[in-house]
Amino acid sequence: MRTTRAITSVTLLGVASGFTSQPAFSRQSTELQMGLFDGVKDAFSAPALERSTLDSERETPIDRWMGWSVARQDEAATEEAAAAVPSDFVDSMDESNYVAVELTKPMGIVFEENDDDFGGIFVQSIKEGGAADTNGVLMEGDQLVSVGTKPVHGMPFDDALGTIVDATGETVKLVLFRGAAKQFYGPTGASKEWLAGFVEKGGVDVLA
Repeated sequence: MRTTRAITSVTLLGVASGFTSQPAFSRQSTELQMGLFDGVKDAFSAPALERSTLDSERETPIDRWMGWSVARQDEAATEEAAAAVPSDFVDSMDESNYVAVELTKPMGIVFEENDDDFGGIFVQSIKEGGAADTNGVLMEGDQLVSVGTKPVHGMPFDDALGTIVDATGETVKLVLFRGAAKQFYGPTGASKEWLAGFVEKGGVDVLA
């Protein structure tokens, strides 16, 4: 089941009023006006043997998921495993796959909740002429990870949006993962330890 929640025009812009719940069988659709992703990282650009000898600190989610050990020397087996990796793999432990913005409220963003299997919210649409649209960094499909140094990934819709509402200051920093929910929350997603450290330090820097 998937719960879709859309913010009214007043709520979108002010992120300050109540949220309207749609029936569980209803889903608000939005025509994408730009691609969801800047690009998909080639996870296997390095030779298989080189990847098989990575030290433990450099292991990525896909290494752990596929069972690639730092001591593994079987090049043929590594190549065979690589062929089974999802073609749309995006490394959620690579900071280059994250973006950050500092926006004033109203932000002009419509968030939607992911499927129940994942939790968390993502950017459904961006209001033309709003703060996010003017900023130009966010894209439809971006997964909200943190607000300032507060983690919101995996939170229910109301709790995640409430963190934005409660944020103080002239601007609010949002950190988002540029990828799909399954790439962030699925079996190849970042470890809890990595995410905790990433959020604690404030994620990535805001692009000038």
